[in-house]
Amino acid sequence: MATVFTKIVNGEIPAFKVAENDRFLAFLDVSPLVKGHTLVIPKTETDYIFDLEDEEYAEMMLFAKQVATGLRRAVPCIRIGVAVIGLEVPHAHIHLIPLNTMSDINFSLPKLSLSKEVMEETAKRIKAEIEL
Repeated sequence: MATVFTKIVNGEIPAFKVAENDRFLAFLDVSPLVKGHTLVIPKTETDYIFDLEDEEYAEMMLFAKQVATGLRRAVPCIRIGVAVIGLEVPHAHIHLIPLNTMSDINFSLPKLSLSKEVMEETAKRIKAEIEL
């Protein structure tokens, strides 16, 4: 059965996309820890990030770096935090989280509920700063 991320890749579920190439996709988390919280996924459905082939893993990390660079320019923050947890959705993914404090990356805190307009504007600003 296709994961929610595969359904996003296939266009069955909408997403606030910020970057995409033939192998990877980056989009805003719909339940973010902070504004700008972005997910990076491979378009191929692989459950566990360390099950990716070495080349795909390396390319995904480089793609995530490009997204993080643009994200940092678009969303005021000190750094971009990186988390790979892999339990929420059985599809490899990297969390890119704008950080101003250590608690910004605390997954046990309540998630934000941002309006569609805020999500669209945030995605637009991030996308404009990413150089692929």
